[in-house]
Amino acid sequence: MSILSIGGRSSSLLLRGLRCVSCSSAPRSLSAKAPRAAVCWRPLRSRALHTSSCLAAKITIPFHMPDPGEGILEVVVNESHVKPGDRIKEMDLLCVVQSDKAVVDMTSPHTGVIKKLHYEVGDTVLVGAVLIEFEIEDDSANEQPVNDAEPGPGVTDENVSSSRAADSSADCGSSQEAGASSKLRDIIPASPAVRHLARQYRVDLKDVSATGKHGRVLKEDIVRFIGEEPQETTSSSHVPTPAPAATSAAPAASSPSPAVVVPGEDRVVAITGMQKTMVKTMTAANAIPTFGYCDEINMNALVVTRKQLKRMASERDIKLSFMPFFIKAASMALNEYPVLNSSPNADCSQLTYKAMHNIGVAMDTPAGLAVPVVKAVQTKSVLDIAGELQYLMKRGADGKLGMQDLSGGTFSLSNIGAIGGTYARPVLLPPQVLIGALGRTQVLPRFDEDDEVIKAHIMNVSWSADHRVIDGATVARFSNLWKQYLEQPVTLLASLR
Repeated sequence: MSILSIGGRSSSLLLRGLRCVSCSSAPRSLSAKAPRAAVCWRPLRSRALHTSSCLAAKITIPFHMPDPGEGILEVVVNESHVKPGDRIKEMDLLCVVQSDKAVVDMTSPHTGVIKKLHYEVGDTVLVGAVLIEFEIEDDSANEQPVNDAEPGPGVTDENVSSSRAADSSADCGSSQEAGASSKLRDIIPASPAVRHLARQYRVDLKDVSATGKHGRVLKEDIVRFIGEEPQETTSSSHVPTPAPAATSAAPAASSPSPAVVVPGEDRVVAITGMQKTMVKTMTAANAIPTFGYCDEINMNALVVTRKQLKRMASERDIKLSFMPFFIKAASMALNEYPVLNSSPNADCSQLTYKAMHNIGVAMDTPAGLAVPVVKAVQTKSVLDIAGELQYLMKRGADGKLGMQDLSGGTFSLSNIGAIGGTYARPVLLPPQVLIGALGRTQVLPRFDEDDEVIKAHIMNVSWSADHRVIDGATVARFSNLWKQYLEQPVTLLASLR
Protein backbone atom coordinates (compact mmCIF):
# COMPACT_ATOMS: atom_id res chain seq x y z
CA MET A 1 0.00 0.00 0.00
CA SER A 2 1.28 3.49 -0.83
CA ILE A 3 1.11 6.74 1.11
CA LEU A 4 0.26 10.12 -0.42
CA SER A 5 2.10 13.17 0.81
CA ILE A 6 0.48 16.49 -0.06
CA GLY A 7 2.68 19.33 -1.25
CA GLY A 8 5.67 17.94 0.61
CA ARG A 9 3.89 18.56 3.95
CA SER A 10 4.21 16.14 6.84
CA SER A 11 0.54 15.17 6.72
CA SER A 12 -0.11 11.97 4.74
CA LEU A 13 -3.28 10.38 3.40
CA LEU A 14 -4.06 6.83 2.40
CA LEU A 15 -4.74 6.62 -1.34
CA ARG A 16 -7.40 3.97 -0.90
CA GLY A 17 -10.96 5.10 -0.03
CA LEU A 18 -10.62 8.89 0.47
CA ARG A 19 -13.32 11.55 -0.14
CA CYS A 20 -13.25 15.28 0.25
CA VAL A 21 -15.28 16.55 3.23
CA SER A 22 -16.48 19.60 1.31
CA CYS A 23 -17.31 18.35 -2.23
CA SER A 24 -17.45 14.58 -1.74
CA SER A 25 -15.15 14.07 -4.72
CA ALA A 26 -12.86 11.08 -4.86
CA PRO A 27 -9.24 11.16 -6.04
CA ARG A 28 -8.91 10.71 -9.76
CA SER A 29 -8.42 7.16 -11.04
CA LEU A 30 -8.90 5.77 -7.50
CA SER A 31 -11.69 3.69 -6.07
CA ALA A 32 -14.28 5.66 -4.11
CA LYS A 33 -15.04 2.87 -1.71
CA ALA A 34 -15.20 3.31 2.09
CA PRO A 35 -15.40 7.13 2.15
CA ARG A 36 -13.36 8.83 4.85
CA ALA A 37 -12.76 12.44 5.89
CA ALA A 38 -10.09 14.14 3.83
CA VAL A 39 -9.09 17.53 2.45
CA CYS A 40 -10.27 18.55 -1.01
CA TRP A 41 -8.46 16.93 -3.94
CA ARG A 42 -9.28 19.42 -6.65
CA PRO A 43 -6.81 22.19 -5.67
CA LEU A 44 -3.98 19.70 -5.66
CA ARG A 45 -3.78 19.30 -9.44
CA SER A 46 -1.31 22.15 -9.70
CA ARG A 47 0.79 21.05 -6.75
CA ALA A 48 3.55 18.48 -6.50
CA LEU A 49 2.73 15.11 -5.02
CA HIS A 50 5.20 12.72 -3.44
CA THR A 51 4.94 9.01 -2.78
CA SER A 52 6.94 6.77 -0.51
CA SER A 53 6.98 3.03 0.03
CA CYS A 54 5.48 1.38 3.07
CA LEU A 55 9.01 1.17 4.43
CA ALA A 56 11.54 3.98 4.63
CA ALA A 57 14.11 4.22 1.84
CA LYS A 58 17.09 1.87 2.17
CA ILE A 59 20.73 2.74 1.77
CA THR A 60 23.75 0.44 1.83
CA ILE A 61 26.64 1.37 4.12
CA PRO A 62 29.97 -0.52 4.17
CA PHE A 63 31.63 -1.36 7.49
CA HIS A 64 35.41 -1.22 7.23
CA MET A 65 37.83 -3.11 9.46
CA PRO A 66 38.86 -0.47 12.03
CA ASP A 67 42.48 0.18 12.93
CA PRO A 68 43.20 -1.57 16.27
CA GLY A 69 46.40 0.43 16.70
CA GLU A 70 49.82 -0.86 17.78
CA GLY A 71 50.91 -0.90 14.12
CA ILE A 72 48.63 -3.85 13.25
CA LEU A 73 47.95 -4.13 9.52
CA GLU A 74 45.80 -7.26 9.26
CA VAL A 75 43.59 -9.59 11.31
CA VAL A 76 42.26 -13.12 10.98
CA VAL A 77 38.51 -13.80 11.30
CA ASN A 78 38.06 -16.34 14.09
CA GLU A 79 34.28 -16.48 14.35
CA SER A 80 31.25 -15.12 12.48
CA HIS A 81 27.97 -14.46 14.27
CA VAL A 82 25.81 -13.05 11.46
CA LYS A 83 24.65 -13.98 7.95
CA PRO A 84 23.13 -12.01 5.07
CA GLY A 85 19.53 -11.12 5.85
CA ASP A 86 19.98 -10.99 9.62
CA ARG A 87 18.40 -7.99 11.32
CA ILE A 88 20.82 -6.60 13.89
CA LYS A 89 20.91 -3.76 16.39
CA GLU A 90 23.65 -1.36 17.30
CA MET A 91 26.39 -3.02 19.45
CA ASP A 92 25.33 -6.56 18.44
CA LEU A 93 28.29 -8.92 17.99
CA LEU A 94 29.23 -9.33 14.32
CA CYS A 95 32.44 -11.38 14.37
CA VAL A 96 35.57 -12.11 16.38
CA VAL A 97 38.95 -11.27 14.85
CA GLN A 98 42.48 -11.97 16.03
CA SER A 99 45.39 -9.67 15.39
CA ASP A 100 49.07 -10.33 15.97
CA LYS A 101 48.58 -9.39 19.60
CA ALA A 102 44.98 -9.84 20.73
CA VAL A 103 41.48 -11.14 20.09
CA VAL A 104 38.88 -8.43 19.40
CA ASP A 105 35.07 -8.56 19.28
CA MET A 106 33.69 -6.54 16.36
CA THR A 107 30.28 -5.01 17.18
CA SER A 108 27.76 -3.35 14.90
CA PRO A 109 27.79 0.46 14.57
CA HIS A 110 24.33 0.45 12.95
CA THR A 111 20.82 -0.92 13.33
CA GLY A 112 19.61 -2.56 10.15
CA VAL A 113 19.97 -5.65 7.98
CA ILE A 114 23.14 -7.52 6.99
CA LYS A 115 23.27 -7.28 3.20
CA LYS A 116 26.62 -8.92 2.39
CA LEU A 117 29.61 -10.50 4.14
CA HIS A 118 33.02 -9.90 2.59
CA TYR A 119 34.81 -12.62 4.56
CA GLU A 120 34.81 -16.28 5.51
CA VAL A 121 35.93 -17.71 8.84
CA GLY A 122 39.71 -18.09 8.69
CA ASP A 123 40.22 -15.30 6.15
CA THR A 124 42.89 -12.64 6.61
CA VAL A 125 41.41 -9.13 6.42
CA LEU A 126 43.47 -5.98 5.94
CA VAL A 127 42.84 -2.96 8.14
CA GLY A 128 40.52 -0.62 6.22
CA ALA A 129 39.03 -3.35 4.02
CA VAL A 130 35.25 -3.81 3.89
CA LEU A 131 34.04 -6.46 6.33
CA ILE A 132 30.25 -6.16 6.04
CA GLU A 133 27.65 -4.21 4.08
CA PHE A 134 24.64 -2.97 6.05
CA GLU A 135 21.24 -1.98 4.70
CA ILE A 136 19.75 0.72 6.90
CA GLU A 137 16.77 3.03 6.71
CA ASP A 138 17.27 6.56 5.37
CA ASP A 139 14.28 8.64 6.45
CA SER A 140 15.70 11.79 4.88
CA ALA A 141 15.52 10.31 1.36
CA ASN A 142 12.24 8.43 1.46
CA GLU A 143 10.18 10.83 -0.70
CA GLN A 144 10.27 10.97 -4.50
CA PRO A 145 8.27 13.51 -6.60
CA VAL A 146 5.69 12.20 -9.07
CA ASN A 147 3.53 13.97 -11.67
CA ASP A 148 -0.10 14.73 -10.76
CA ALA A 149 -1.19 15.07 -14.41
CA GLU A 150 -4.61 14.01 -15.55
CA PRO A 151 -4.89 10.27 -16.09
CA GLY A 152 -4.74 9.33 -19.75
CA PRO A 153 -7.57 7.68 -21.58
CA GLY A 154 -8.17 4.08 -20.80
CA VAL A 155 -6.86 4.34 -17.24
CA THR A 156 -9.35 2.72 -14.93
CA ASP A 157 -9.63 2.09 -11.22
CA GLU A 158 -8.63 -1.51 -11.81
CA ASN A 159 -5.43 -0.39 -13.59
CA VAL A 160 -4.45 1.82 -10.69
CA SER A 161 -5.27 -0.85 -8.13
CA SER A 162 -3.15 -3.41 -10.01
CA SER A 163 -0.27 -0.96 -10.36
CA ARG A 164 -0.45 -0.07 -6.69
CA ALA A 165 -0.43 -3.73 -5.69
CA ALA A 166 2.65 -4.35 -7.86
CA ASP A 167 4.46 -1.34 -6.36
CA SER A 168 3.62 -2.46 -2.85
CA SER A 169 4.87 -5.96 -3.61
CA ALA A 170 8.13 -4.59 -5.05
CA ASP A 171 8.68 -2.23 -2.10
CA CYS A 172 8.00 -4.77 0.63
CA GLY A 173 9.46 -7.86 -1.08
CA SER A 174 13.07 -6.96 -0.40
CA SER A 175 12.78 -7.84 3.29
CA GLN A 176 11.40 -11.27 2.37
CA GLU A 177 14.26 -11.87 -0.08
CA ALA A 178 16.77 -10.89 2.61
CA GLY A 179 15.12 -13.32 5.03
CA ALA A 180 15.50 -16.16 2.52
CA SER A 181 19.29 -16.00 2.45
CA SER A 182 21.50 -18.96 3.19
CA LYS A 183 21.64 -20.49 6.66
CA LEU A 184 24.35 -19.41 9.08
CA ARG A 185 27.24 -21.77 8.97
CA ASP A 186 28.03 -23.59 12.18
CA ILE A 187 30.43 -21.64 14.36
CA ILE A 188 33.07 -23.87 15.92
CA PRO A 189 35.32 -21.95 18.35
CA ALA A 190 38.97 -22.44 17.40
CA SER A 191 42.09 -20.32 17.03
CA PRO A 192 43.45 -19.41 13.56
CA ALA A 193 46.36 -21.82 14.04
CA VAL A 194 43.96 -24.68 14.78
CA ARG A 195 41.78 -23.78 11.78
CA HIS A 196 44.84 -23.69 9.55
CA LEU A 197 45.93 -27.12 10.82
CA ALA A 198 42.43 -28.47 10.12
CA ARG A 199 42.52 -27.13 6.57
CA GLN A 200 45.96 -28.65 5.99
CA TYR A 201 44.62 -32.11 6.87
CA ARG A 202 41.16 -31.48 5.38
CA VAL A 203 39.46 -32.01 8.72
CA ASP A 204 35.96 -30.65 9.32
CA LEU A 205 35.93 -29.06 12.77
CA LYS A 206 32.35 -30.26 13.25
CA ASP A 207 33.64 -33.84 13.27
CA VAL A 208 36.25 -33.19 15.98
CA SER A 209 35.46 -33.74 19.66
CA ALA A 210 36.38 -30.44 21.36
CA THR A 211 38.04 -30.57 24.78
CA GLY A 212 38.63 -26.83 25.25
CA LYS A 213 36.43 -24.56 27.32
CA HIS A 214 33.07 -23.58 25.83
CA GLY A 215 33.49 -26.19 23.08
CA ARG A 216 36.73 -24.74 21.70
CA VAL A 217 38.70 -27.09 19.46
CA LEU A 218 42.37 -27.31 20.47
CA LYS A 219 45.42 -28.39 18.49
CA GLU A 220 45.55 -31.61 20.50
CA ASP A 221 41.98 -32.41 19.41
CA ILE A 222 42.98 -32.15 15.74
CA VAL A 223 46.06 -34.33 16.26
CA ARG A 224 44.01 -36.90 18.14
CA PHE A 225 41.35 -36.92 15.41
CA ILE A 226 43.96 -37.41 12.68
CA GLY A 227 45.48 -40.29 14.63
CA GLU A 228 42.12 -42.02 15.09
CA GLU A 229 41.08 -41.60 11.44
CA PRO A 230 41.80 -44.76 9.39
CA GLN A 231 44.59 -44.21 6.89
CA GLU A 232 43.88 -44.74 3.22
CA THR A 233 45.34 -47.95 1.94
CA THR A 234 47.76 -47.86 -0.94
CA SER A 235 46.14 -48.59 -4.28
CA SER A 236 46.61 -52.12 -5.46
CA SER A 237 47.88 -50.83 -8.79
CA HIS A 238 51.01 -49.61 -6.99
CA VAL A 239 51.68 -52.92 -5.24
CA PRO A 240 52.83 -55.63 -7.66
CA THR A 241 51.40 -59.09 -7.07
CA PRO A 242 54.24 -61.54 -6.40
CA ALA A 243 54.56 -64.32 -8.95
CA PRO A 244 54.21 -67.88 -7.68
CA ALA A 245 57.54 -69.26 -6.50
CA ALA A 246 59.11 -71.86 -8.79
CA THR A 247 59.58 -75.33 -7.36
CA SER A 248 63.21 -75.78 -6.52
CA ALA A 249 65.19 -77.93 -4.20
CA ALA A 250 67.61 -75.10 -3.55
CA PRO A 251 66.79 -72.81 -0.62
CA ALA A 252 65.24 -69.50 -1.64
CA ALA A 253 67.55 -66.51 -1.49
CA SER A 254 66.65 -63.95 1.15
CA SER A 255 65.07 -60.90 -0.49
CA PRO A 256 65.72 -57.39 0.84
CA SER A 257 63.09 -55.87 3.15
CA PRO A 258 60.64 -53.64 1.31
CA ALA A 259 61.16 -49.91 1.74
CA VAL A 260 58.94 -48.34 4.34
CA VAL A 261 56.70 -45.73 2.75
CA VAL A 262 55.70 -43.04 5.24
CA PRO A 263 52.47 -41.32 4.20
CA GLY A 264 52.40 -37.55 4.14
CA GLU A 265 54.08 -34.67 2.41
CA ASP A 266 55.93 -31.49 3.26
CA ARG A 267 53.67 -28.56 3.98
CA VAL A 268 54.12 -24.82 4.21
CA VAL A 269 52.42 -23.03 7.09
CA ALA A 270 52.00 -19.26 7.22
CA ILE A 271 53.27 -17.52 10.33
CA THR A 272 50.32 -15.53 11.64
CA GLY A 273 48.79 -14.19 14.83
CA MET A 274 50.89 -14.16 17.96
CA GLN A 275 53.65 -16.10 16.22
CA LYS A 276 54.05 -13.18 13.85
CA THR A 277 54.43 -10.80 16.80
CA MET A 278 56.98 -13.18 18.30
CA VAL A 279 59.06 -13.02 15.10
CA LYS A 280 59.19 -9.22 15.23
CA THR A 281 59.91 -9.01 18.97
CA MET A 282 62.59 -11.68 19.06
CA THR A 283 64.31 -10.27 15.97
CA ALA A 284 64.52 -6.88 17.67
CA ALA A 285 65.71 -8.46 20.93
CA ASN A 286 68.50 -10.35 19.18
CA ALA A 287 70.15 -7.04 18.32
CA ILE A 288 70.51 -6.15 22.03
CA PRO A 289 73.59 -7.34 23.98
CA THR A 290 72.40 -9.00 27.19
CA PHE A 291 73.89 -9.84 30.57
CA GLY A 292 72.81 -13.14 32.13
CA TYR A 293 72.64 -13.91 35.85
CA CYS A 294 71.38 -17.05 37.65
CA ASP A 295 70.70 -18.01 41.24
CA GLU A 296 68.68 -20.44 43.35
CA ILE A 297 65.98 -19.66 45.90
CA ASN A 298 65.19 -21.70 49.02
CA MET A 299 61.40 -21.78 49.05
CA ASN A 300 60.86 -23.51 52.42
CA ALA A 301 59.55 -20.42 54.24
CA LEU A 302 57.43 -19.36 51.28
CA VAL A 303 55.86 -22.84 51.08
CA VAL A 304 54.68 -22.41 54.67
CA THR A 305 53.42 -18.85 54.07
CA ARG A 306 51.47 -19.87 51.00
CA LYS A 307 49.86 -22.75 52.87
CA GLN A 308 48.73 -20.33 55.59
CA LEU A 309 47.18 -17.93 53.07
CA LYS A 310 45.51 -20.51 50.84
CA ARG A 311 42.45 -20.73 53.10
CA MET A 312 41.96 -16.96 53.02
CA ALA A 313 42.37 -16.98 49.24
CA SER A 314 39.84 -19.80 48.79
CA GLU A 315 37.25 -17.74 50.69
CA ARG A 316 37.65 -15.12 47.95
CA ASP A 317 37.44 -17.84 45.28
CA ILE A 318 41.12 -17.33 44.39
CA LYS A 319 43.60 -20.07 43.61
CA LEU A 320 46.85 -18.97 45.25
CA SER A 321 50.08 -20.05 43.55
CA PHE A 322 53.66 -18.88 44.11
CA MET A 323 53.57 -16.47 41.16
CA PRO A 324 51.77 -13.63 43.01
CA PHE A 325 54.57 -13.68 45.60
CA PHE A 326 57.21 -13.54 42.84
CA ILE A 327 55.44 -10.59 41.20
CA LYS A 328 54.99 -8.65 44.44
CA ALA A 329 58.60 -9.28 45.52
CA ALA A 330 59.81 -8.03 42.13
CA SER A 331 57.79 -4.83 42.54
CA MET A 332 59.24 -4.29 46.04
CA ALA A 333 62.77 -4.74 44.69
CA LEU A 334 62.07 -2.38 41.79
CA ASN A 335 61.38 0.35 44.35
CA GLU A 336 65.05 0.11 45.31
CA TYR A 337 66.36 -0.29 41.74
CA PRO A 338 64.04 1.81 39.54
CA VAL A 339 66.46 1.73 36.61
CA LEU A 340 65.33 -1.85 36.01
CA ASN A 341 61.81 -0.53 35.42
CA SER A 342 62.91 1.85 32.68
CA SER A 343 63.08 1.74 28.88
CA PRO A 344 65.53 3.34 26.41
CA ASN A 345 64.50 5.27 23.33
CA ALA A 346 65.17 4.08 19.78
CA ASP A 347 68.81 5.22 19.60
CA CYS A 348 69.46 4.42 23.28
CA SER A 349 70.31 8.04 24.09
CA GLN A 350 67.66 8.45 26.81
CA LEU A 351 66.06 6.34 29.54
CA THR A 352 62.44 6.71 30.63
CA TYR A 353 61.84 5.65 34.23
CA LYS A 354 58.35 4.17 34.46
CA ALA A 355 56.19 5.26 37.38
CA MET A 356 53.97 2.17 37.28
CA HIS A 357 55.12 -1.39 37.91
CA ASN A 358 53.27 -3.15 35.08
CA ILE A 359 54.64 -6.68 35.29
CA GLY A 360 54.02 -9.05 32.40
CA VAL A 361 53.77 -12.80 32.89
CA ALA A 362 54.64 -15.01 29.91
CA MET A 363 51.95 -17.65 29.30
CA ASP A 364 51.65 -20.60 26.96
CA THR A 365 48.18 -20.23 25.37
CA PRO A 366 46.45 -22.22 22.59
CA ALA A 367 47.20 -19.29 20.24
CA GLY A 368 50.91 -19.23 21.17
CA LEU A 369 53.10 -17.25 23.54
CA ALA A 370 51.32 -14.32 25.20
CA VAL A 371 52.49 -11.89 27.88
CA PRO A 372 49.46 -10.41 29.69
CA VAL A 373 50.25 -7.61 32.12
CA VAL A 374 49.31 -7.12 35.78
CA LYS A 375 49.01 -3.34 36.04
CA ALA A 376 50.15 -1.12 38.94
CA VAL A 377 51.53 -3.99 41.02
CA GLN A 378 52.97 -1.56 43.59
CA THR A 379 49.40 -0.68 44.64
CA LYS A 380 48.13 -4.27 44.96
CA SER A 381 48.31 -6.93 47.66
CA VAL A 382 49.39 -10.50 47.02
CA LEU A 383 45.76 -11.66 46.94
CA ASP A 384 44.81 -8.82 44.59
CA ILE A 385 47.58 -9.90 42.23
CA ALA A 386 46.47 -13.53 42.49
CA GLY A 387 42.89 -12.62 41.54
CA GLU A 388 43.97 -10.56 38.53
CA LEU A 389 46.42 -13.24 37.43
CA GLN A 390 43.69 -15.87 37.62
CA TYR A 391 41.46 -13.68 35.42
CA LEU A 392 44.22 -13.20 32.82
CA MET A 393 45.03 -16.91 32.74
CA LYS A 394 41.38 -17.77 32.04
CA ARG A 395 41.17 -15.22 29.22
CA GLY A 396 44.39 -16.61 27.78
CA ALA A 397 43.09 -20.19 27.89
CA ASP A 398 39.87 -19.06 26.17
CA GLY A 399 41.77 -17.08 23.52
CA LYS A 400 40.14 -13.82 24.66
CA LEU A 401 43.16 -11.71 25.64
CA GLY A 402 42.64 -8.17 24.36
CA MET A 403 44.96 -5.25 23.74
CA GLN A 404 44.20 -3.86 27.19
CA ASP A 405 45.50 -7.12 28.70
CA LEU A 406 48.73 -7.27 26.67
CA SER A 407 49.94 -3.67 26.48
CA GLY A 408 51.88 -1.41 28.81
CA GLY A 409 54.36 -3.90 30.34
CA THR A 410 57.50 -2.49 32.00
CA PHE A 411 59.05 -5.69 33.44
CA SER A 412 58.49 -9.39 32.73
CA LEU A 413 58.66 -12.81 34.38
CA SER A 414 58.44 -16.18 32.63
CA ASN A 415 57.20 -19.16 34.63
CA ILE A 416 58.80 -21.73 32.33
CA GLY A 417 59.22 -24.04 35.33
CA ALA A 418 55.50 -24.82 35.22
CA ILE A 419 56.33 -26.91 32.13
CA GLY A 420 59.79 -28.07 33.19
CA GLY A 421 63.46 -27.19 33.35
CA THR A 422 65.63 -25.48 35.92
CA TYR A 423 67.75 -22.76 34.31
CA ALA A 424 66.84 -20.88 31.15
CA ARG A 425 68.06 -18.04 28.96
CA PRO A 426 65.12 -15.64 28.73
CA VAL A 427 65.00 -13.22 25.82
CA LEU A 428 64.24 -9.56 26.44
CA LEU A 429 60.95 -7.96 25.41
CA PRO A 430 62.12 -4.57 24.05
CA PRO A 431 61.98 -1.85 25.21
CA GLN A 432 62.07 -3.51 28.66
CA VAL A 433 65.56 -3.87 30.17
CA LEU A 434 65.14 -6.95 32.41
CA ILE A 435 63.32 -10.28 32.30
CA GLY A 436 63.40 -13.25 34.66
CA ALA A 437 62.73 -16.95 33.99
CA LEU A 438 61.61 -19.09 36.91
CA GLY A 439 62.57 -22.76 36.91
CA ARG A 440 60.83 -25.78 38.35
CA THR A 441 60.76 -26.07 42.14
CA GLN A 442 62.57 -29.23 43.26
CA VAL A 443 63.00 -30.94 46.60
CA LEU A 444 66.77 -31.27 47.05
CA PRO A 445 69.17 -31.95 49.94
CA ARG A 446 70.86 -28.87 51.40
CA PHE A 447 72.92 -28.08 54.47
CA ASP A 448 71.37 -25.98 57.21
CA GLU A 449 73.20 -23.61 59.61
CA ASP A 450 74.28 -26.58 61.75
CA ASP A 451 75.71 -28.43 58.74
CA GLU A 452 72.85 -30.91 58.90
CA VAL A 453 71.36 -32.21 55.65
CA ILE A 454 67.76 -31.05 55.28
CA LYS A 455 65.06 -31.26 52.66
CA ALA A 456 64.81 -27.98 50.79
CA HIS A 457 62.41 -26.69 48.14
CA ILE A 458 64.77 -25.12 45.60
CA MET A 459 63.76 -22.94 42.65
CA ASN A 460 66.23 -21.57 40.11
CA VAL A 461 65.95 -18.14 38.55
CA SER A 462 67.65 -16.80 35.41
CA TRP A 463 67.83 -13.08 34.55
CA SER A 464 68.61 -11.37 31.24
CA ALA A 465 69.34 -7.63 31.22
CA ASP A 466 69.94 -5.04 28.51
CA HIS A 467 73.70 -4.67 28.95
CA ARG A 468 73.75 -1.38 27.03
CA VAL A 469 72.18 0.43 29.98
CA ILE A 470 72.21 -2.10 32.86
CA ASP A 471 75.41 -3.32 34.51
CA GLY A 472 75.82 -6.77 36.03
CA ALA A 473 76.24 -5.47 39.63
CA THR A 474 72.80 -3.85 39.54
CA VAL A 475 71.20 -7.08 38.36
CA ALA A 476 72.97 -9.09 41.10
CA ARG A 477 71.89 -6.68 43.86
CA PHE A 478 68.33 -6.63 42.59
CA SER A 479 68.27 -10.45 42.47
CA ASN A 480 69.64 -10.71 46.02
CA LEU A 481 66.93 -8.40 47.36
CA TRP A 482 64.22 -10.26 45.47
CA LYS A 483 65.61 -13.53 46.83
CA GLN A 484 65.54 -12.15 50.38
CA TYR A 485 61.87 -11.24 50.12
CA LEU A 486 61.04 -14.80 49.01
CA GLU A 487 63.25 -16.68 51.45
CA GLN A 488 62.09 -14.46 54.33
CA PRO A 489 58.49 -13.52 53.48
CA VAL A 490 58.14 -11.51 56.68
CA THR A 491 60.51 -8.90 55.22
CA LEU A 492 57.83 -8.11 52.64
CA LEU A 493 55.73 -6.70 55.48
CA ALA A 494 58.62 -4.58 56.76
CA SER A 495 59.10 -3.01 53.34
CA LEU A 496 55.43 -2.32 52.53
CA ARG A 497 54.53 1.37 52.19
